Amino acid sequence: MRWQEQEPKAAPSADALLPLQGLVRSVQTPGFAGVTFHEVLAKSVLNKVPRTSSMPFGWTVNPYRGCSHACVYCFARKTHSYLDLDTGTDFDSQLVVKTNAAEVLRRELARPSWDYEHVAMGTNTDPYQRAEGRYKLMPGIIRALADSGTPFSILTKGTLLARDLPLLAEAAQQTSISMGISLALLDPNLAQRVEPGTPSPKARLELVRRIRDAGMDCNVMAMPILPWLTDGDESLDALFSALADAGATSVTAGALHLRPGAREWYRQWLARDYPQLSARYDKLYDGGTYASKEYRQWLAGRITHFKNRHGFAGRNQFLAARGAARPAPKTAAGMPVAAGTLF
Repeated sequence: MRWQEQEPKAAPSADALLPLQGLVRSVQTPGFAGVTFHEVLAKSVLNKVPRTSSMPFGWTVNPYRGCSHACVYCFARKTHSYLDLDTGTDFDSQLVVKTNAAEVLRRELARPSWDYEHVAMGTNTDPYQRAEGRYKLMPGIIRALADSGTPFSILTKGTLLARDLPLLAEAAQQTSISMGISLALLDPNLAQRVEPGTPSPKARLELVRRIRDAGMDCNVMAMPILPWLTDGDESLDALFSALADAGATSVTAGALHLRPGAREWYRQWLARDYPQLSARYDKLYDGGTYASKEYRQWLAGRITHFKNRHGFAGRNQFLAARGAARPAPKTAAGMPVAAGTLF
């Protein structure tokens, strides 16, 4: 399919592209109707997570900014405002692609100062969104991490990950890998409304099976659970039953939280598709990010009940607490392995 080159200023929200460093070109294609890709040459792709953060990892890699999954609840929407792009339609359709991500990452991992901390992917925008089928950034990223001996994790809704299962199975022989699939609801009609650009729940269940068949653990992030939409006993029971049947190793579940950026977009969607719930959400969230403590405690109890029912009790969650950096990998002779060397 032929891509059409454009001058960067011809793309929508032209003024917003001014702070986009390294912009090479903006492109559109009929295969992604309504989507503009802004291709950039990144200077760095390793993002350090502050030590004060509660996140259980020290570094992230995000080859894309923005996400065509278009999940109405996505907490990462706020990040598009840093480019003076809006957190609604622009987040879904104005996508930044770091075309040199693998090359830059390999250089960064080769630095003597690199301490082999865990690198998380999919914590902001999905590395296996549809654009990955065109740009094919993840194989190079995976190889760079594995060759350096750096442990990493991937969290995704994208079934395109299946393309890289042989590579991931090989990488798992070189370093520690954690695989996570995001799936919090089974109803295909609701999924089409709330996360319209994602593969179907059925397709993601099949991806869980394929990861397990490839010999790797597969953790599931059943988040967010949506108040009055997916938090009923029937929904939760069906979800945990399906995940158990697919072979999920563990499940982490929790209530929807609405950070600024996502909050406005989700509430607009809710008012349009489920107006009868708007007043109840007003009371439950009281204008803030988190549902009331009472609701969260109630939901945690139901989640525990269904995890126990379907055999997930006591299993480790997707990512453990952040630990200390591990030493550089060694060769059989006990010498440090140079980053970029296959071992």
